[in-house]
Amino acid sequence: MANANELALFALLVNAKSFKKASELAGISPAAFSKKIAKLEQSLEVQLLYRTTRTLRLTEAGEILYQHAKGIDKQVSDALSAVSDFSGELTGTIKMTVPTISGELLLAETVMEFCQHHPNLNVDMRLENEFVDLIQEGQDLAIRTGELTDSSLIAKPIIQSNWIVCCAPSYKEQFGLPATPDELVEHNCLAYTYQSKGAREWRFTQNDQQICINIKGNFAANNAQALRKAAIAGHGIVYVPKCCVYEDLQSGALIELLPDFKARSLGVYAVYPFTKHQAPKVKMLIEFIAEAYKSKAEYF
Repeated sequence: MANANELALFALLVNAKSFKKASELAGISPAAFSKKIAKLEQSLEVQLLYRTTRTLRLTEAGEILYQHAKGIDKQVSDALSAVSDFSGELTGTIKMTVPTISGELLLAETVMEFCQHHPNLNVDMRLENEFVDLIQEGQDLAIRTGELTDSSLIAKPIIQSNWIVCCAPSYKEQFGLPATPDELVEHNCLAYTYQSKGAREWRFTQNDQQICINIKGNFAANNAQALRKAAIAGHGIVYVPKCCVYEDLQSGALIELLPDFKARSLGVYAVYPFTKHQAPKVKMLIEFIAEAYKSKAEYF
């Protein structure tokens, strides 16, 4: 009879694509690892793999088993996390991915503080703007901004992120300011290309009317801080999340444009894979992060 450990090793082998790499990850010798897989096949009385000197390929039975076995490690981890809550001590590791802006603004510091409260807990944080596949990448949690399309994930709203159009006083002195969104086409507008589409379509709302302007400019970047620095230097007008430039607006390094026209507003969410029993450590971290966002609500 196959046990959970053998099934987890089989899933590890499929993901690693080689006995050598899988055995290293498991912390055992390749020979010992191979014997465990052979034992699994013997106990199930089916061949799970086609083995060659260079590649591994799943049999039909192997494909079916892998679909069921690949979630075993997470199920065990969730089960242990669920009961560990009774001890009042959070342990283990949380893997998470967050946007670069929020990561640099507050999440790195917030999560570090959370870890200080729970010294036996580790958090592995990735700062990236791409919407990675949480299950494929083995991530427990993501903080995401924008529309969420994956129905297999749970999304908890945290805050609305409002965007803003701004430029430096030096740009105003040299080129003047647009009085309406239509006049943006006469200015050097710097595009934020982190998004897959629409980077050069700046959208506004006034009196329930939607306005879309196709901007032009001599510089684009997929990093908001790069655009922020270009704007502060007086090189053009930017359309970015308010949180990215809030302190610059307060100091006067940047000035808001078109305040009578509402720029885009996107939801910020805590996103995690569906599970019947959410790990308490993940739930508590989400709550801690939500409070951190609320404490800086004026930035958004």
